[in-house]
Amino acid sequence: MTAQLIDGNALSKQLRAQVAERATALKAQGVTPGLAVVLVGDNQASQVYVRNKVKACQDSGLHSVLEKYEADMSEAELLARVEALNNDPSIHGILVQLPLPAHIDAQKVIEAISPLKDVDGFHIASAGALMTGMPGFWPCTPYGCMKMLESIGYDLKGKHAVVIGRSNIVGKPMALMLLQKNATVTICHSATRDLKAQTLQADVIVAAVGKRNVLTADMVKPGAVVLDVGMNRNDEGKLCGDVDFDGVREVASHITPVPGGVGPMTITMLLVNTLEAAERAAAGA
Repeated sequence: MTAQLIDGNALSKQLRAQVAERATALKAQGVTPGLAVVLVGDNQASQVYVRNKVKACQDSGLHSVLEKYEADMSEAELLARVEALNNDPSIHGILVQLPLPAHIDAQKVIEAISPLKDVDGFHIASAGALMTGMPGFWPCTPYGCMKMLESIGYDLKGKHAVVIGRSNIVGKPMALMLLQKNATVTICHSATRDLKAQTLQADVIVAAVGKRNVLTADMVKPGAVVLDVGMNRNDEGKLCGDVDFDGVREVASHITPVPGGVGPMTITMLLVNTLEAAERAAAGA
């Protein structure tokens, strides 16, 4: 068996076309969905991510504002900018690019963003909404994973899903989203005693720890679906994930590649969340 690829680039194009259609409909009502991206400092990777996010917005008909600040910007100044964006009716989503310089408390900045504009899904109110099944914004990466499972028509009810990783950005929200779809969920992490024993029972595996080859072919049940969230470099310097792709693809039924898998979906779900924020604002206006 050679696994079918779940193509994140192709799925992203479909979803972004839908975003563009909905954005056009909103504009006809006099509302242009707007995303503000705030970048503090000169982290090279962050600059690339931010540039891609802004371009994706523009390509999908969304209004995008990029605010760049020097690394010595004070925490108070950043909090003041966030508050100003909270009060700006032309901005429906606010994204403060992480990591922030060490002298700024990232959690304090995230909590300063209005939950109505928290399109990254990192605010404690967003986490609470996900936990309790209430309307809110889902973190973009696990949300993208759910869309990938949906795209292959995968019914999670009664399935066993194993999530490798327990971060607030991917692992924990991923587990909650799978649970909402009636999967039985196991979360594994660095203190898990026998990872292989857990993954061999899994119908779905989400690898999200940022460690090469954390999942190998002998750890995967034949026919399992494998989603690789990792972003690493191999010995040749090429981008790779957390999964031993060449080995696992011979055992799994479906697998996401790196690059071209979950990565494009993360930015796409940011656009979806921004659009939904604008639609909610328009409905409440």
